[in-house]
Amino acid sequence: MKSGGRVFCCLPTRREMTAVSVGMNYQGTGRRSQALGTSWLPRSRHRQPEMGHLRGAGRATSPRSLQHLFLFLLFIGPFNCFASYSRATELFYSLNEGLPAGVLIGSLAQDLRLHGVAAEGPPTRRGEPVLSFSLASQGLGGQYVSLDNRSGELHTSALQIDREALCLETGIGSAASLLAPSSEPCLLLLDVLVLPQEHFRLVKVKIAIRDINDNAPHFPVPNMRLWVPENAPVDTRLAIEHPALDPDLGTNAVQTYRLQDDYGVFTLDVEENESGERTPYLIVMGALDREAREEYVTLIIAEDGGTPPLLGSATLTIGISDINDNCPQFSDSQLNVTVYGNSSVGTHVATIHAVDMDLGSNAQISYSYSQKVPQPSRDLFHLDESTGAIKLSSKINSDAPRLHRLTILANGPGCIPAVITVLVSIIKVMLRPPEVVPRFIANEVEGVVYLKELEPVNTPIAFFTIKDPDEKYKVNCFLDGNGPFKLSPYKPYNNEYLLETTRPLDYEVQQLYEISVVAWNSEGFHVNKIIKVQVLDDNDNSPVFPQQLIELSIEENNAPNAFLTKLHATDADSGERGKVSYFLGPDAPSYFSLDKTTGVLTVSTQLDREEKEKYRYTVKAIDSGLPPRESIATVTITVLDKNDNSPRFINKDFSFFVPENFPGFGEIGVISVTDADTGQNGWVALSVVNGSDIFVIDTGKGVLRAKVSLDREQQSSYVLWVEAVDGGDPALSSTAKITILLLDINDNPPLVLFPQSNTSYLLVLPSTLPGSPITEVYAVDKDTGMNAVIAYSIIGRRGPRPESFRIDPKTGNITLEESLMQNDYGLYRLLVKVSDHGYPEPLHSTVMVNLFVNDTVSNESYIESLLRKEPDINIEEKEPQISIEPTHKKMESPSCVPTLVALSIISLGSITLVTGMGIYICLRKGKKHHRADENLEVQIPLNGRIDLHMLEKKPMEISNI
Repeated sequence: MKSGGRVFCCLPTRREMTAVSVGMNYQGTGRRSQALGTSWLPRSRHRQPEMGHLRGAGRATSPRSLQHLFLFLLFIGPFNCFASYSRATELFYSLNEGLPAGVLIGSLAQDLRLHGVAAEGPPTRRGEPVLSFSLASQGLGGQYVSLDNRSGELHTSALQIDREALCLETGIGSAASLLAPSSEPCLLLLDVLVLPQEHFRLVKVKIAIRDINDNAPHFPVPNMRLWVPENAPVDTRLAIEHPALDPDLGTNAVQTYRLQDDYGVFTLDVEENESGERTPYLIVMGALDREAREEYVTLIIAEDGGTPPLLGSATLTIGISDINDNCPQFSDSQLNVTVYGNSSVGTHVATIHAVDMDLGSNAQISYSYSQKVPQPSRDLFHLDESTGAIKLSSKINSDAPRLHRLTILANGPGCIPAVITVLVSIIKVMLRPPEVVPRFIANEVEGVVYLKELEPVNTPIAFFTIKDPDEKYKVNCFLDGNGPFKLSPYKPYNNEYLLETTRPLDYEVQQLYEISVVAWNSEGFHVNKIIKVQVLDDNDNSPVFPQQLIELSIEENNAPNAFLTKLHATDADSGERGKVSYFLGPDAPSYFSLDKTTGVLTVSTQLDREEKEKYRYTVKAIDSGLPPRESIATVTITVLDKNDNSPRFINKDFSFFVPENFPGFGEIGVISVTDADTGQNGWVALSVVNGSDIFVIDTGKGVLRAKVSLDREQQSSYVLWVEAVDGGDPALSSTAKITILLLDINDNPPLVLFPQSNTSYLLVLPSTLPGSPITEVYAVDKDTGMNAVIAYSIIGRRGPRPESFRIDPKTGNITLEESLMQNDYGLYRLLVKVSDHGYPEPLHSTVMVNLFVNDTVSNESYIESLLRKEPDINIEEKEPQISIEPTHKKMESPSCVPTLVALSIISLGSITLVTGMGIYICLRKGKKHHRADENLEVQIPLNGRIDLHMLEKKPMEISNI
């Protein structure tokens, strides 16, 4: 490096020049690699110090050179701070391809035995800086690994490594990574920088990508054809030109081949060349005969060596090529024919036919006369070399022989000719035979009449005139042959006959008819005229679908352009008339496509069963005739359900109002949930996520129930979460919030908090002025609303002048109404009734208020004895009355009372609901208080605020026994 214009060269120590390799059982870091499928490849740690060279150096350092090196290092000792810049280290890891993200490959800090560690690790030694790690370049290697800059841990990234995609390509590499070709180990090279500068180090990290069996063998072509001569001897070996390919390596590559069906005459062998490529060979194991079987179709299967092994296949067609191993043969050795002596030139005599079982040029046959056939016979009878037809080539003279022996040879390539003898007998005719003269009405070419298949019945074909050359014999005429034809005399003319059809011709039933018009005279002489009728095809057949209703099914959420079916319609017509094209009907949705030529029906978009489950439309098959004919079929497509919809609650939040003390397992409410899927995918099970120890829910009906009776005074509301899970695989779910609010029932009588006892008493001075408050009765009610509205009344009195005291029905305050006189001294006992306004039946409690009127308490024992006596107080029948809202005007008519009470109840019910919800929220947020204080706070909004200081002081004035 440069410093102040001078260049200093920092050399590494012997320890620093040693390349580091990390082994699988390396214990220096205190742990092993945690990576799944990764390993550390060990190198010898004892040999490297002896090598004494930098990675990439071409020669070793001698001991003498080392001495010079150490002297030089002593000289540049002040500059040894720069020595760390030349440290080069190498780490070697290996891992399987295809690992997920986050798999640990290795820890560079631990594998390099660095003293400076990451911030997350154990504390560093005093004065040592925290090390950081970074890739020298974010090239190709950075896409497949992630490096923790602090800990130095190397993990796999989200981009999975595919060894075949990377290492089988050529020319891949960058400044940060290099992938070796497939013949070499697949390496991913990384340059890692270790900082800070005083501990700078360049670490070469090599990651070997191990192959896994993630590719099945596949043949480059799906169909292969191999030709084998039929005379191929046993053990003939024929190479299969397209062996299977497998980008995997080693045992994961193709190992064996086999035939699905060897037919007992074939087998496979595999040869491996110097480069390790395996080529399959087809071996002939038995005799072949093309005439017995022309080809064999089987599957060739390639199998790799993985666990489990993967397979690939292709269709192998083995064709048997023909050789000339058959010669022409005649079915008979002799043929006898007769010819009349007056036959005309060109008369057909006979046709011979030989058969050769070979193919192509090996089956070509030519016919010729044997040398034994005399020349006069050759001149009289012409033999066609190609067809074997024998015709009369000249007039038969009267002196010509009556018997001709024609020896004919059938010649094949490389074969001994087959021989047949044709004996031709000439019948001498003294009289001339009848004559048949045709006059064609239909189109006729070289003796062949052409008729359309749609011609009507009785279509005329030809007139035939029958003549007797000698004009002295009667001639009869009839039709010989099969077919829808008739020959009838054409009147009023004699010897005129009309040939016509008897029914419409059908090309699809029969295309060619051969009939003969025969004329006989009375002497037995006859002559025939052969007529060939060729039926011409017409577009008289419509395409036919195998079935008029084509029922299909496809699973929803299909891939785009998914294959549905291949339509096929047949047309009995020939040529272009029978060529069928396919079209969708006008009622077909636009996202269905039908290939006009192949009939392949596809759907271009994803189908959603919840949107539409059934599709029904028509398809047409139209031929190419003029005019075209068509047929229609109906296609029905059923979209099969997938579990792609979660259960759906009618509401996200359900609220139920239930009166307290509701019986256990009573119906609180119904949770409505739906699932757009069908079948098992649409079956929904409900469960309570929280509070399952108190609440249960019926899965079938969705009815929510409580196992026990609920008490509002213990808990006024419940919040539940209900989960709905469908029956799909995998199952889908959703949740809903359930709020249960308990409505108050008047099930608690008022609780008197003051006075605390029926034996408590209070001293009342005689000088107390009228209207002065004496004491109060204070009670609370655990219920809410009207059930907690309390009224106070004195229902029993005892004392010298008990009417001197009154109680406020709303507040419970007891006041002195009249001045007390001297004769009014003594003990007063007031029986106070504390009643709520509950419905349907008010509840009440009673308490005894004891007042001792005197200047002082002079004899407590006397007062206590009076209090211990059984009270004998007359109960008043008057019930306490209290108005909920303050009134400024006295009600004049008692008839309005029920109406006002009803309106008051309704208003208080609304206030009760709002108050209850407010109390619920306050209770959840506030701290826990004493139960009596809690009830006191609940009643303050209804009964008015109470002077707490008074409550604290009054017990001080009361003496309790």
